[in-house]
Amino acid sequence: MNDTRRRARWHTWLLLGTLSANPGFLLAQGDAAGVPENARARTYGTGWECEPGYQRVGGACAAIELPANALLTSVSYGRGWECRHGYRANAAACVAVDVPMNAYLDSAGDGWKCNRGYRSRSGECTVIAVPANAYLNATGSDWDCDRGYRPTGETCVAISVPRNGYLTNVSYGAGWACDRGYRATGADCMAVPVPANAYFVDASYGTGWKCERGYAEVDGACIAVRLPTNAHLDYAGNAWDCDRPYRRERDSCILP
Repeated sequence: MNDTRRRARWHTWLLLGTLSANPGFLLAQGDAAGVPENARARTYGTGWECEPGYQRVGGACAAIELPANALLTSVSYGRGWECRHGYRANAAACVAVDVPMNAYLDSAGDGWKCNRGYRSRSGECTVIAVPANAYLNATGSDWDCDRGYRPTGETCVAISVPRNGYLTNVSYGAGWACDRGYRATGADCMAVPVPANAYFVDASYGTGWKCERGYAEVDGACIAVRLPTNAHLDYAGNAWDCDRPYRRERDSCILP
């Protein structure tokens, strides 16, 4: 075998080794050959992408028609442009945002919001009429009633708090609650009658009281629990259980 044939075979082996080590080599070469005008081969992977200012249309890159007061985006999808701050898209154009009196451009720059003390109505900002005994809320877009008043239509009406009651800080319900030891009955606060050997329970349901430990409720009163021999008060303290190893049989504790 002469030197020319040896060199040709060596180059063939070298090319095959390169292809086996880089399987995307041939594909990348083929892609680069098929890149259209105003495009470039992708940095990673295969295929191509349009240059900035161009969009893919079929197998070509078409120039993006940029309207006045617009700028190119950095993404390859969508229309490829967005309006500048203070303008909004209208079809294929950017029109200036018409900010009414007593308003300002929002943070996005494509809309507006009313100043504090004004609200949006029919494309304008109208002043908020704050009634007596009210104030502008935290957002400045509406009003809330002062403490002790509640909204009724466009006014704030005083809350009528009964004797032995107090104002609450919630916007729903009566607007008042009863003092401890009293319970709401209609529009009044009535004292909860707590029997002897009992204590008041602050709950809107039930009797409003509970017997002390060692006493059980019987017909609205608290009667001392009678412990039989070999028994003790239960966990709640208002009944009894048998000591171990006794078991209950009626009112007695007997050995099993």
